[in-house]
Amino acid sequence: MFLSRASRHAWSPRFKNMTCAKAAFSSSASEDIKLVEQLLEQLKNRESSSDDVSSGLYAGPAFNIKTFNNISSVGLKQFDERFYKMNDESEHHAILLRSHKLQESDVQPSVRAIARCGAGVNNIPVGRMTELGIPVFNTPGSNANSVKELTVCAMLLASRDILGGINHVKQIYTEETDHGTIHKRVEKEKKLFVGQELAGKTLGVVGLGNIGSMVAAAATSLGMNVVGYDPMLTVDTALALPHSMKKANDLDSVLKAADYLSLHVPYSDKTHHLLKDELLLMKPEAHIFNFSRGELIDSASLAALYKSGHRTGKYVTDFVDEDLNEIPEVVIMPHLGASTGEAEENSASMAAIEVRSFLERGSIVNSVNFPECELGPVTDKTNRLCIINQNIMGVLGNVSTVLGDSGINILKQINVSRGDIAYTVVEFEGMPESSDDMQMSLLQIDGVLSSRFVGIAFHDDLYGVPGTHYKVRHRDLM
Repeated sequence: MFLSRASRHAWSPRFKNMTCAKAAFSSSASEDIKLVEQLLEQLKNRESSSDDVSSGLYAGPAFNIKTFNNISSVGLKQFDERFYKMNDESEHHAILLRSHKLQESDVQPSVRAIARCGAGVNNIPVGRMTELGIPVFNTPGSNANSVKELTVCAMLLASRDILGGINHVKQIYTEETDHGTIHKRVEKEKKLFVGQELAGKTLGVVGLGNIGSMVAAAATSLGMNVVGYDPMLTVDTALALPHSMKKANDLDSVLKAADYLSLHVPYSDKTHHLLKDELLLMKPEAHIFNFSRGELIDSASLAALYKSGHRTGKYVTDFVDEDLNEIPEVVIMPHLGASTGEAEENSASMAAIEVRSFLERGSIVNSVNFPECELGPVTDKTNRLCIINQNIMGVLGNVSTVLGDSGINILKQINVSRGDIAYTVVEFEGMPESSDDMQMSLLQIDGVLSSRFVGIAFHDDLYGVPGTHYKVRHRDLM
């Protein structure tokens, strides 16, 4: 057993004195030994108490996680089975999903959080979840390398017509039976598939987030010139971009310059049919790669350009589209962008950690609808109250009044907001006479959607008990 730094400091001087005294047969030696023994016993008792959870002695209630789709078992291992249940018939406390189209009916009133194992959340009614006071998390960057590699593959498929060459060889085998003849034809007809190298060509990257920045870096390492555009570019992302990459001020300039164009933007009302008439700005022979969302491109307009002969470059995507299926220049594959074992493990692990941090601490990281609020563990002598409310005037003042009337001594208060939603975290001393009454009083405040006490998870026998002390307006005040 090791002593903490604080404990070592507490008895180190006396220990030195004890050693010296022992050498000199001092009468104070026995007193020093007793003091050390007392300190060690206190430390042993403290560690024994705090290790009840980690040693497996915890036998209280557990958080219940509802999963949709096949979530990676590696990710689910982030949920300690002593403290978390999966898909139990009791009320759910959080939801993990991949591509499942989430309905409001899937979300029980007891659900505190929803996490998507992936970046896109268009299969989740985020707006409605925000109205209900439920944070929605995603896992940006968890599948970035997987999508980047598929994009590089697409660039090679387009520039060398590898797929066309493979299919041509298969066709020759159906037409010939003599191996010598097959060999001669394959060698002679390879000229039908002369392509071009990537080096020296210009790649336009639209969207420079986790995936787009990695694609830009990969293209640079292949000797390509890269032009990137992202109106929402952050400082952190900008620092990760290749120094040689040119940053465009508008989308049109990227389209005009690109020999290859790769789309890496989220789908929304603003990005719906991002490329429609804009397709006419591109070089006819330019290749387009779309592993973000099919709806970013107006497929009917793209199909018309191919049929009229205006476009000759390849369009490679992993989204099925009936307007494009019969067009020879279009390569459609299954939705493989994030379909690697590593990406699925990364995204599931990341989603599980986000949910755990929120349930156990109240911490919000990588939410698409709530403000960022990273919190440490609750300490021994304090309690934590997390309040979700509409971002309107007067709520904070009314909350402080309720807490004061309940005898709460506020030690620290954090208030952050994002759009129409706000998140208030209060660290306090003392105990309200009735936690339930205080929470019901908070729900009476106009704009408050929910409140939740957070203690030391799985250790505090009051606020640390999973599934307790959560009040939500749409369940408890209706």
